Amino acid sequence: MEHLPQLLRPAHLLIFFWFFVFGFAVNIVLIFLLSTAFTRIPRGFRKLEPSLVWLLLIPCFNLVWNFFVFPRMSESFKAYFDSIGDTSVGNCGRDLGLGYAICTAASMIPVVGCLTGIASLVLFILFLVKANELKNRIPMTA
Repeated sequence: MEHLPQLLRPAHLLIFFWFFVFGFAVNIVLIFLLSTAFTRIPRGFRKLEPSLVWLLLIPCFNLVWNFFVFPRMSESFKAYFDSIGDTSVGNCGRDLGLGYAICTAASMIPVVGCLTGIASLVLFILFLVKANELKNRIPMTA
């Protein structure tokens, strides 16, 4: 085992594997939450089908797909609430979603990525809270 580089030793590979599995599981839960929020929006107001949110699991493609999912979710919520005359929702988190997509894309830039990575996490949490709040305001029968 002495001839193997430090990162290829079994203990390191096992740790890497468990971090990968944990990260993948967290991604699935978060994408499920986004998908259920999209599902609550009545079909006529959806700007994107809920099943397409799962494309966020594709590495690298998700950096571009974020720019479609998050603004369209906000636009879908906005279209629904405009149709019932509710103007209290503002832009339905569009700025949060767009900020998240930008910060996530910028997190691939060396050095800058540390700061934008943290910002994207904060923006994502804020967007999820906003989306959940809006989802809960839509009746199950809508």
